Amino acid sequence: MSKKVAVILSGCGVYDGAEIHESVITLLRLDQRGAQVQCFAPNVAQMHVINHLTGEEMAESRNVLIETARIARGNVEDVRELHVEHFDALILPGGFGVAKNLSDFALQGADCTVQADVLAAAQAFAKAGKPIGLICIAPALAVQIFGAGVTCTLGSAEDPAAEALQAMGGTHKACTVEDIVEDSAHKLVSTPAYMLAQSIAEAASGINKLVDRVLELANPH
Repeated sequence: MSKKVAVILSGCGVYDGAEIHESVITLLRLDQRGAQVQCFAPNVAQMHVINHLTGEEMAESRNVLIETARIARGNVEDVRELHVEHFDALILPGGFGVAKNLSDFALQGADCTVQADVLAAAQAFAKAGKPIGLICIAPALAVQIFGAGVTCTLGSAEDPAAEALQAMGGTHKACTVEDIVEDSAHKLVSTPAYMLAQSIAEAASGINKLVDRVLELANPH
């Protein structure tokens, strides 16, 4: 029986939403492995909108759920409708949207909070003992999801995000771009992706390994 995986995205575009390469690689690998996938996103306004050509902020407002629909080809649901009993695993790709729209990590660092609907959904998977995959900057949310003592990676130990993770009570483990870090006690798998990747192929090397491991840890319905 195929495994059912929920994927939470944070908009569309690396600087203000979900990292598109990471999101597509994740969805592709899940499909290649025969998983059934449903994308979710919070129905909230983005923190801000970035012109991805110039890197400058734009004077407009966009909705995270609507922007996520660009990547999901319209097949996305409000994360409030994510019910853990319908899925075997959860994966969060990265992008600044994780730190801006799914949380305020970009502004608050170690003092960050996670968007309430996203946190409730992720904690439900953790409580149910179902595997979670966190990609790129998404492991910055791990302590809020699992509590102090959780182990994950943001790539380099010298990265300020890794230092913030440890300040929150997490354990950071350095990891190369093509590898994963697994916290067996929490069924958490993480990989650096574009925290370290210099190409889409490098990003895919770790993401594919993460997806494969999350599916191995998942118990199918």
